[in-house]
Amino acid sequence: MIKAVVFDLDNTLMDYMKMKTISCREALSAMIDAGLEIDEKTGTKKLFDLYDEYGIEFHEAFQVFLKKEIGKIDWKILASGINAYRRVKESFLSPYPHVQSTLIKLRERGLKLGIVSDAPKLKAWLRLTGIGLADFFDAVLTVDDAEGNTKPHPMPFLEITKKLKVKPEEVIFIGDNPSRDIKGANQAGMHTVLAKYGQWKTQGKTKIEKADYEINDIKEILRINLLK
Repeated sequence: MIKAVVFDLDNTLMDYMKMKTISCREALSAMIDAGLEIDEKTGTKKLFDLYDEYGIEFHEAFQVFLKKEIGKIDWKILASGINAYRRVKESFLSPYPHVQSTLIKLRERGLKLGIVSDAPKLKAWLRLTGIGLADFFDAVLTVDDAEGNTKPHPMPFLEITKKLKVKPEEVIFIGDNPSRDIKGANQAGMHTVLAKYGQWKTQGKTKIEKADYEINDIKEILRINLLK
């Protein structure tokens, strides 16, 4: 019997890549205005190549980008990019369609709800409160709560079951990344759902970990046999 549904946060509940893409484009535009000699399309591609290499949460991407392009950090250009990025990203934090209504229906069915995120605690909570979903969840586990262990390490997945007071086999986990979300949840003994709507191109470069179910819209989880 399923007693809890646990979600990844970025690209499962909220459209993180939409925010990231628009914010990075604005940052590149600001850096170009500040003196960086590169066209926006080429700069955006190179910046996202760095995210592909280091991870989408890599906090030093602009610094590494500038070192590669001009051989040093130009602080005026860097500050211009960071300010533009921060200014824009808050406007584009949004949940995917049908997220809120789906969470309401899951709560109505008496299910506990949780989140496992590789984001630091403050960033995870800023995103959750920013998109108006903070009050839906019984437990939120971040990388800070998991002693630095990130997916697919089983520790975060097992820790969330303790917080929710359920067994792994009583949990459905939903995430967009096969090699991190699905692999980790599978290893922990959870039922798994791949959120295909949240996937982005780099995820296709890794070995695909098979999920029990696949969905193209979050509301489709309501029709999964285990939840009926």
